[in-house]
Amino acid sequence: MKFLIFLRSPKMSVLVYLHTKCSTCQKALQFLDKANISYTAIDIVKSPPSLEELNKMLSYYKGDTKKLFNSSGRLYKELQLSQKLPYMPQNEALSLLHAQGMLVKRPFLLGDGIGLVGFQEEHWKPVFLS
Repeated sequence: MKFLIFLRSPKMSVLVYLHTKCSTCQKALQFLDKANISYTAIDIVKSPPSLEELNKMLSYYKGDTKKLFNSSGRLYKELQLSQKLPYMPQNEALSLLHAQGMLVKRPFLLGDGIGLVGFQEEHWKPVFLS
């Protein structure tokens, strides 16, 4: 009898875009530390995700551009994106996210076959601890 065993690579590493003053981002990093997941933390204000990374994340969220936006942020409200986003072409929305890191929902985590925005421990546990 043959058995297939899937092991998570002990060298798993992810990119985490975050805002350094964001308490939710700090909780996400603590979670990754406890799970022994190697990560590279990137300041989302100084270096927003690339268009390629945004498109990759979008594929994990079935093309729902709104899920990539920090809809509770000041800039989102100032730009009145709740009214504009439903009519905005996808490429324009992604360009806006790339230009303004504060608009990106954070933490923004990408890894091999993994894409997560926001930190909810119940969503991260099955990805990293299973």
